[in-house]
Amino acid sequence: METRDLLMKLVAMDTSTLTGANAALEHVAGYLHKQGIAGKIVSSNQYKSYVAILGEGEKTLVLNGHLDVVSGKSHQFEPLLEGDRLKGRGTADMKAGVVAMIKTMISLKDKPLHCRVMLQLVTDEEIGGRNGSKFLVDEGYLGDFVICTEPTNFSIAVQAKGILRLDVVSRGRSAHGSRPWEGDNAIEKAFKNFEKIKSLPLMHQGNDFYQGSSLNLAVMEGGDIYNRVPDTCTMKLDLRYVPQIDPEDLVRRIEAAVDGEVRVVASEPGVLVARDHPYLQQLQAVIQGLEPDLEVKFTGQHGGSDARFFSEKGIPAIEFGPVGENWHGDEESVSLQSVEDLYRVLEAFALDFHSIGIKGSNLLI
Repeated sequence: METRDLLMKLVAMDTSTLTGANAALEHVAGYLHKQGIAGKIVSSNQYKSYVAILGEGEKTLVLNGHLDVVSGKSHQFEPLLEGDRLKGRGTADMKAGVVAMIKTMISLKDKPLHCRVMLQLVTDEEIGGRNGSKFLVDEGYLGDFVICTEPTNFSIAVQAKGILRLDVVSRGRSAHGSRPWEGDNAIEKAFKNFEKIKSLPLMHQGNDFYQGSSLNLAVMEGGDIYNRVPDTCTMKLDLRYVPQIDPEDLVRRIEAAVDGEVRVVASEPGVLVARDHPYLQQLQAVIQGLEPDLEVKFTGQHGGSDARFFSEKGIPAIEFGPVGENWHGDEESVSLQSVEDLYRVLEAFALDFHSIGIKGSNLLI
């Protein structure tokens, strides 16, 4: 009952804005304080993050999650319970995972821990994470293994695609709209450039989880009036690349392929964790022990998460979270039973984390 009530309270808070997300974080900090957990709030450019650490030892397990959500309709902030399903904005992505981590911390508070367990909650994952998880990583809030409880339907996501945001500027030559053959249409050239990028062999290089990289033509800007051939067109591209690909190499190949200028607006690393890593083997064993009828699957995520900031530092970071559907959609929901199951897995894994044979590292706090 307590888990459900806390989740419904958080879902009812519109955290699609900075003000709302900060208010939710302060609410959680107060809730944990009442449960005897002394955490602290830190800020970067007005975005607040929460950090709490339990236990002592050489190794640290990081539990990371975000309270911000994408925008939603007003009714989506009125949580609706339908049997085991709770519907509403942020139920799956990812307030359910946050609640499971909160319950884990409360449960571990009075148990013998031979490692450190660090809870990190942030407020800007949906808009890039620069002032949340990246800020925490840069400030030294690190660990030996990171679990982001994003919704994965109880699979272990060991890979995530990297992100390239590109502006490709195609240039042509203006002419009167009635005599297009006298000009060079930059918009037509842009479409040809788009097809050239899509057909690059490196874009079709995949692995066990992905057939290849994906390319979304998100914005096209070109032309100004009907009766003139446009001489400039800018495509804004969202490219999600398979994590073993070198993004700098990919950009070089795009530059060589297109007739135009390529500007890198943003480049974010992917996540790539070996499936035979000892932490993953132990996590798989814990899940199998608690859920013997469940086939534990390793998966790859098409979207990015804050796990990438830890992965960039060489820290194994995965996504593992509850069963949900339609996150970012109109019918977003989560299974409440899966939230309880997630809590039990996190608790058991944290209690055994010290015994996994990998030496730890130093932390800021």
